[in-house]
Amino acid sequence: MAKSRLFLAAGTLLVAGLITALAANHVLALPAPVPVAARWVALLFLAAAVAPRRSLTLWIVVSMLIGIELGHDAPAVAVSLKVLSDAFLRLVKTIIAPLVFATLVVGIAGHANLKQVGRMGLKALIYFEIVTTFALFIGLAAINLTKAGVGISQAGVKEEALTAAPPQTAADIILHIFPENIAKSVAEGQVLQVVIFAILFAIGLALTPERPRRVMLEFCESLSEVMFKFTNVVMYFAPLGVGGALAYTVGKMGFAPLLNAFQLLLTLYGALVAFTLLILLPVALLARIPLRRFIAAVAEPVSIAFATTSSEAALPRAMEAMESIGVPRRIVAFVMPTGYSFNLDGTTLYLSLAAVFVAQAAGVPFTFGQQLLMVFTLMLTSKGVAGVPRASLVILLATVASFNLPAWPVFIILGIDALMDMARTAVNVLGNCLASAVVARWEGEFVDDYHGPDPAAVL
Repeated sequence: MAKSRLFLAAGTLLVAGLITALAANHVLALPAPVPVAARWVALLFLAAAVAPRRSLTLWIVVSMLIGIELGHDAPAVAVSLKVLSDAFLRLVKTIIAPLVFATLVVGIAGHANLKQVGRMGLKALIYFEIVTTFALFIGLAAINLTKAGVGISQAGVKEEALTAAPPQTAADIILHIFPENIAKSVAEGQVLQVVIFAILFAIGLALTPERPRRVMLEFCESLSEVMFKFTNVVMYFAPLGVGGALAYTVGKMGFAPLLNAFQLLLTLYGALVAFTLLILLPVALLARIPLRRFIAAVAEPVSIAFATTSSEAALPRAMEAMESIGVPRRIVAFVMPTGYSFNLDGTTLYLSLAAVFVAQAAGVPFTFGQQLLMVFTLMLTSKGVAGVPRASLVILLATVASFNLPAWPVFIILGIDALMDMARTAVNVLGNCLASAVVARWEGEFVDDYHGPDPAAVL
């Protein structure tokens, strides 16, 4: 029954699109209200088909289409819906400081036993930082090559765009990184200062005796888990935020920003393919990883990550898959969870793209050095958010605000974020699977002739 409703909605959308195209090209002489009515009927059918489903992605897609249609048909009404996107933005901002603090502290202090695992921990961290740095630079190169955010009209949003920050000396920039008052940093949304405080706090926590360290670490783990759930709750308001944002955007600026968003989507997919072929594939060859067995093993966890947009949903299968091709369990058990905090290849690449896209869309010229500082900040603040779909948007919103950039281009990204999230999450999982195999080879413990049970065959 549900599938039949979806097929009916898809057919109605197809008919409405055909009527609109024929009328726009003067093939059919139809009164102006007819194509509009056809589109709204199709959207109502789609909304009715999607409403019973517990899929946030589908709800976002429907609200996005409704917002675009409303912005086109009734710009005056659509502009007033900006309050929905502003309310969603405020909810998102409440997440930032506790989420960043908790995930960083757990990610650093939670692995304070790195000195016990010795070489393996050091090698894993070196590998993580090298590969994510390559991802960062590929993302920067791709967005500067395609310039997907350039050319978006500023009409109607100039009064809301934040002005560029005045020139700062090197001393000003350095001092701005360090928090003077952590409560003030949280209130002002200075995410980099929160990061520095969290890193120093985590180092201090790692140096404390076992009992107080465990108590505080359990608190931070609990806070992290609560903030993940809180993020999930806030994301249920995303359809309203997306619909309101796109209605406002189309009502104010027309369809041009959507074309830029589609260009950004193509840029991301192209950059992720380039990263896989230019970085991950040579790394696998240099580490003498058996490619056929590796690809067969990671196919299922990568597919799960792509479909669910959650790296954690794929973690159990990914760990089993790596054990099945000869990576020792103790290496898998250390590298995979650690990689979920420190080896987010797809997310790092996406954030570098998205941050520069926001600057381009806002018409704010950023030097290469400023771009590096911004994406380095994003790379730090993204640690530990791999398990929550669309949590990277929380980090992106915080960081662009701290660099005095407007938030409206982020809502253009939000309209296609579900499609972007699938690809970047799949690359996160692929990168972490490869990392465990590379570290095992580096340690001399990869078993080349090992053939364990096929994880896909385990019920």
